Parts: sequence; structure tokens; C-alpha cells
Amino acid sequence: MLEITETHLSAIEDYARVPIRFTVNSVLDLTLESGGLDGVRFTERRLAQPYIKDYDADPGSRPAEWSRRFDTSGWGVIVAQSGKDLVGGVTIAFGTSNLDLLERREDLAVLWDARVAPAQRRTGAGAALFAAAERWARERGCKQLKVETQNINVPACRFYRAQGCTLGGFNRFAYPSFPDEIQILWYKQLVPHVV
Repeated sequence: MLEITETHLSAIEDYARVPIRFTVNSVLDLTLESGGLDGVRFTERRLAQPYIKDYDADPGSRPAEWSRRFDTSGWGVIVAQSGKDLVGGVTIAFGTSNLDLLERREDLAVLWDARVAPAQRRTGAGAALFAAAERWARERGCKQLKVETQNINVPACRFYRAQGCTLGGFNRFAYPSFPDEIQILWYKQLVPHVV
């Protein structure tokens, strides 16, 4: 049975043991009709040579490094356990003035990190963690939950769409170190928390 609980960033070393790497089998190619004036289209393309992407391998991206880059005092960490085994977790960024993804808004939270152990993917653990992140954000008065992913993470894009998120934007130039990756931003409207 899956148990979802809120923890603290002080437990981030255990949290970080859950891998965030995945195999990139396909990408979403972006087509801009008339430079984007006549619309945009994402089309999935299978890769002849799949590869492994590990977000923790990017400099400054490991969970233990977050508090060195940002004021994480308002952030939330939620974990999923099956028995004594940690099988996943999400971190929600909130109330951090130097985090551009928060758009200087006090009514927006960002799903900063989401990870589920490979053996637990597609079992409902991710959906349970996402729902817990929604509740966490709603309880803090947020109107939206924002999620960043990339065009190389097609399963994540499908997952966020299945959770009720809508495409809010994209940035073809967000990652200078990874020029072939497109940032994709999803938003989930949150129903107000009733006490």
C-alpha cells in the first residue's frame, strides 16, 4: 500500500536516492506555422538511437544543491513509501523571490521536482504525488500549479496533460547547454481550498 506523507528538505538525501533518469525514446518536435503567427504544433518523433537523460547529472540540479541556490524555506517535500521503501517524491517551490519560474506571483507554486522509482512508474504513485502537490499548493492559497518539463520527456508531457494541466508556454532557447531541448510549461488551475 502506498503512503503519501509530507517531509522536510532536511530529508533530501534520502529523497535524492530515487532516480530521476529515464530513457528518451522520442521527442516532441515543434513546428511554427508562419513563424508562430498561424499556430504551433508538437509532433512526436521516435529516435533511432534512444539515450538516457538524468536531470541530477546537470550541474546545480541535484536536490542537495537547491538550498544553496534558492531560499527553500517555503518549499514543500512530499514522499511516497511502500512499506519501508521510498518509491517517489515531489518538491514544490513556493515563495521564492529569485526563482523566475514563480513569475513573482504569490498565488503560484511550481512543481520543482518529481521522481518515481523505475519499478513504480505507471502504478499510480506519480498521480498520487501530483494530487498531494496540488493539495499542498491549494492550502497555501495558490490558484495555479506550474510544471516545467522538456520536449525530450514525452511521457512526462502526457502525464501532466492526464493530470489536467494545460500547455501554458514553451521556450526554445531556455537551455543554452542543451540547445536541442525545448522548455515546456504546463499549468494546473487549482480549486480554492475550503477549510
